[in-house]
Amino acid sequence: MIIKTMTLIIVALLSSVNCQAQERNLDYYLKQVPFIMPKVVIPEFPDKVFNVTEYGAVGDGQTLNTQAFAAAINACNQAGGGKVVVPPGLWITGPIQMKSNVNLHVERGALIQFTSDHSQYPIVKASASSSRYVTASPIYGYKLKNIAITGGGIIDGAGETWRPVKKAKTTESQWKDLLKSGGVVSDDGNLWWPTKEAIEGKEYLKKMQKKVEKPGPADYIPARDYMRPYMVYLVDCDNLLIEDVTLRNSPKFVLYPNNCENVTIRRTNVYNEWWSQNGDGIDISACKNVIVYQCNVSVGDDGICMKSSGNGPESGTYNLENVLIAGCNVYHAHGGFVVGSNTDGNIRNVFVTDCNYVGTDIGIRMKSTAGKGGIVENIFIKDIYMTGIKDAAILFDTFYQNVPAGTSRDTSSKMAEHDIPVFRNYHISNVYCLGANQSIYMAGLPESPIQDIHLENVWISAKNGAEMTNVDRITLKNVKTDIQKGPVYKITDGQDITIDNGYMPRSTKVFIEASGAETKNISVINTSTPGLKKAVTTADGTTSNAVQFR
Repeated sequence: MIIKTMTLIIVALLSSVNCQAQERNLDYYLKQVPFIMPKVVIPEFPDKVFNVTEYGAVGDGQTLNTQAFAAAINACNQAGGGKVVVPPGLWITGPIQMKSNVNLHVERGALIQFTSDHSQYPIVKASASSSRYVTASPIYGYKLKNIAITGGGIIDGAGETWRPVKKAKTTESQWKDLLKSGGVVSDDGNLWWPTKEAIEGKEYLKKMQKKVEKPGPADYIPARDYMRPYMVYLVDCDNLLIEDVTLRNSPKFVLYPNNCENVTIRRTNVYNEWWSQNGDGIDISACKNVIVYQCNVSVGDDGICMKSSGNGPESGTYNLENVLIAGCNVYHAHGGFVVGSNTDGNIRNVFVTDCNYVGTDIGIRMKSTAGKGGIVENIFIKDIYMTGIKDAAILFDTFYQNVPAGTSRDTSSKMAEHDIPVFRNYHISNVYCLGANQSIYMAGLPESPIQDIHLENVWISAKNGAEMTNVDRITLKNVKTDIQKGPVYKITDGQDITIDNGYMPRSTKVFIEASGAETKNISVINTSTPGLKKAVTTADGTTSNAVQFR
């Protein structure tokens, strides 16, 4: 019965959202931000136009236009800025290096196709100040100011010529087609690489770095295919705009601004095939003052993701802060809205609202692990509508790709404080999910429990109930999950948990299964458990009075 009710509620809510879409413009969302959000500077450009055809570019799908694109961008930059126009056509090119005060405007009908000839991608430094070398990204720029990529056109990163493919992610016929296309398969037969250089690149790098004391660009060329680049990689830039463009088929992450300030990404479409290895959509890394608005994402890894690597930032500093994500749709992805797994630079002040997640592996996904840790706090998530979630609707996991939840990690106690993940002060409200494998999953480190998580007005239909391990100060108000089996809540070493106006589905026989000696102070209020002989079971050191119904 509750599934039908939830369906009607979600349909009504989505209809309401669609009716209000015209009213809910960016200004509306900015007024809703629950923290002080600095004004995000949007770049402005002189009224000068530099058409790539005037610099020798030919949109015939045959001509390599790398030099022509570079000439147009350089001319625009030297003239003080303006718009570099790519008109309708099929434009083959190598990497495009952005310059300050340049708006790369890809008109509707234009398709920029990056070349599959990897020799056109030079080995460059990872940033202006880095000593590390990488393969040049299809679009990249370092230490720039006032840059944009706009227009209704399409940019294709030729990702299929770079990415490995896992056999488990393909159908039998797709795998056969891959083998027929060439490439090399790993010794265990489970991973296909486009080239021999790609599959051998990792081992080559290990040997080369042992032999060569100070390797230069030429030393990395044999591993170029293995060192697959991000598609749009902008580092240390201020005043960045990505607008109306479609970005697709990336070698690695699609859109990856790193250590940038004043970033606006709006009405942008981001696509990768669902089997795209490391094919993240929009990854915001160590950036400040960011708006992601009305974007559509369907990719092979995380959808819209927050990352922050800081190698031990000073106390009280946050390398990623002040982010608004509003009115976005995420289809296939490992997570709709994601934090991590790199969080050691600290993250705070993120507001996610009015987003739809359809068919993602996880809906709301928080992940980190000892060694990649840091503080993640002041995260506000509201008005999220999800359907067909393959795993957990809401997930917090600080054991990501680590040891099983509930087991202390020996090395974590020897790490610096900033290496231990801290997830705290989350406010999640008005979340509706029709169909998931699990309602809620939380797994914290014993020495750093997930804490101060507040969920309110959450409705989830799922096969399995919530699991919470090593959690502290969790509030669930009007959180109702219709599950098919198992306890509604399985709590291990959790304390100070309040369940207010919960829901007991008819299909289950236990409301709370509590275990662990640290489990205590669990309060259940305004909640009826009709027909249950025993609403709570305890084990492994949990005392009989750890859970109290009031």
